[in-house]
Amino acid sequence: MPTRKASPRDHIEYHKDGSVWARGQTVNGVPTGYWEWFRLDGTRMRAGYFENGEQAGDWTTYDKKGQVYKVTRMKPKPGKAS
Repeated sequence: MPTRKASPRDHIEYHKDGSVWARGQTVNGVPTGYWEWFRLDGTRMRAGYFENGEQAGDWTTYDKKGQVYKVTRMKPKPGKAS
């Protein structure tokens, strides 16, 4: 019988006040695809992609006004294929 690949599930985490802190998708509890983190006031703080639970590619950090502050290219960890 063929093994079914797990489907991504939406995942949201909240600040203590109930506002969204982070959102993205997981597969079997592991972050995958595009994720975003937010400040208490709702402005985006950081965003980027996960591959197999590891940060991959360009990750963007935003200032308190929601403008791009910096972009960091995540390098594969030693022993991991890119």
